[in-house]
Amino acid sequence: MNKDSFDKGLKTRREVLGAEYVDNAIKNADDFNMPMQELVTEYCWNEVWNRPGLDRRTRSIINLAMITALNRPHELKLHVRGAINNGLTKGDIQEVFLQTAIYCGVPAAIDSFRSAKEVFKDMGI
Repeated sequence: MNKDSFDKGLKTRREVLGAEYVDNAIKNADDFNMPMQELVTEYCWNEVWNRPGLDRRTRSIINLAMITALNRPHELKLHVRGAINNGLTKGDIQEVFLQTAIYCGVPAAIDSFRSAKEVFKDMGI
């Protein structure tokens, strides 16, 4: 693990997903899953999310679409919160899910709408 890359990724991860969630994920990691936390933090959150080619808002849009296509509700909830933190509105998120309904399937998009509503309620939006 590259400590500098990890620290930069940790900063970005906290800014997007929220420090409380990220700090709990790291704190609750054990010998089994800590290597995954390190990998995700260093490569995903530093090497990719910190690249200059796309802004965070655009990356959030892409993530919401891909995670909907994969039908991963737990990850989707995290990234809905991240999308809000990155400047997307409920209306923007709605449009992403409508678009994914056509290309990824209505059932996946319906699940994403359900998950997003839970996050909006939790965030008071």
